[in-house]
Parts: sequence; structure tokens; C-alpha cells
Amino acid sequence: MPDASAVTAAVLDDMREESDELDLLVAGLKAHEWAAPTPAEGWTVAHQIAHLNWTDEVALTAATDPDAFAAEVEKALAAPGTFVDEAAEEAVTALTPEALLVEWREGRARLRKALREAPPGTKIPWYGPPMSVASMATARLMETWAHGQDIADALGVTRKPTARLRHVARIGVRARDYAYAVRGMRPPAEQFRIELRAEDGGLTVYGPEDAAQRVTGPLLDFCLLVTQRAHRDDLAVEAVGPDAGQWLDIAQAFAGPAGPGRPRKADR
Repeated sequence: MPDASAVTAAVLDDMREESDELDLLVAGLKAHEWAAPTPAEGWTVAHQIAHLNWTDEVALTAATDPDAFAAEVEKALAAPGTFVDEAAEEAVTALTPEALLVEWREGRARLRKALREAPPGTKIPWYGPPMSVASMATARLMETWAHGQDIADALGVTRKPTARLRHVARIGVRARDYAYAVRGMRPPAEQFRIELRAEDGGLTVYGPEDAAQRVTGPLLDFCLLVTQRAHRDDLAVEAVGPDAGQWLDIAQAFAGPAGPGRPRKADR
């Protein structure tokens, strides 16, 4: 079994690479491109980066000052449907794209340093269950990839899938029961078998091989599904069994309320 510290270090490296790749995509944008609308209703490219910057800062607070983070949770509970949008809008209103980019770079570097220096066994509070350092890094990578997808869609850019998608898939699988709980539903008792194929032919699998409930499909499509960046009907992810099918309708890899998802391409 790999050493836990080595696993955490590897995830942190992947988190950095995911952010750096998105940084390259936005660094040279002109003012009108920062203002371009993304698939997230009401959000421009600038809103997407502002949200990532804000979430990195909140994650840093959670990792270094749990009491201050508890106050952030109270704010979220007071306005569960608007606090994320309000934070993004505040930053976009207050900062130029150039200043926002600097803040995001500096903020994610501070978070990465704090996570690298966290003692072994650290549990970081979050809006969902507390997370290990590796899980927090995975969550930040997942969200960076997902919001990066919104930006790429807005700019008409096709991103090449990387091996980092396995982290997005993993958190999506691990969040299966959370997706049910956040909707007030009882999760299935049995494990599912998930088989996801990368573009290079490699297979990522979860769950027992003989499970009756199964999910199969491209790794990229599964990641788009669990981050709610595409509608299930527009993806090549397939389910065997009613429970697996129900999960694909509600899957989410992120903490917080159930998202509205994205409309079918035919309905846009």
C-alpha cells in the first residue's frame, strides 16, 4: 500500500497542475473574454475565477482556523441559495481581471502550502463531512476542473483529458451516498460496480466485480456527469439496474445543496 504522505503529496501536485493549466487558459484573455457568459447562468469567466479564488480562501480558513470557518458555515446556512453567487459577484465588482488573477494565484499558493504543512491525520472541516488533507486537495482539483470546463465552454476551447480526471471520478464515486442524503433520500445499501475507460484505454474501476448495479462509460463523461457540467442524456454513461440509474440522475461530486444541473443540448 502506498505511503499516505506520498499519496497526499501526489494529489497536491495534481491540484497545482490543474490550476496551472487553467491559469494558462485565462492569463492572456482580453477584457471582453473575461466578461463572456459561461454555461452557469449569470456567471462570466471572471465569476468562475472569482469563485475558485473565494473557495480556495475559505478552504485555507478551514485548514488553519476552524473557528473562523465555523462562522463561514453560519453565513452559508443563513443564505444557502445565494451565498456562493454573492461572493463571486462581490469579487467581480471589486477587482479588475488582472487583480483577480493575482489574488487567485496567491491564494491557491497559500492553500497549497498550508495543506502540505498540515500534520498527518489532520481532518479539515467543510460544508459537508470533514476531510483529510488528500480529500481536500482532491475536492479543490475537482472544482477547479469543473469550473475550468465552464470557462473552456465559454471560450469555445476543447481541453485534452488528463490522468487527473481519476481524482474527479473518485470523489464523484465517494460522494454517492451524499448525493442521496442532500436530497433527503435513503442511499442504496449495496455497493455499485463502476468501470470507466480513459481515452488511452486505461480502465478505472470501483466496487465489487460481481455487483448487480453497474455504471460504465468514458471517464471524461462520468466526470462531466458528477460535476453536473452536462446532462446525462448527452453523455455515454450507462447504468445497469434501477438503483444505478437513479444515482446517475442525482449524482454530484460537490458539497452543498443539490445543483440544478445542465439542460439537454436539444433543449438549449
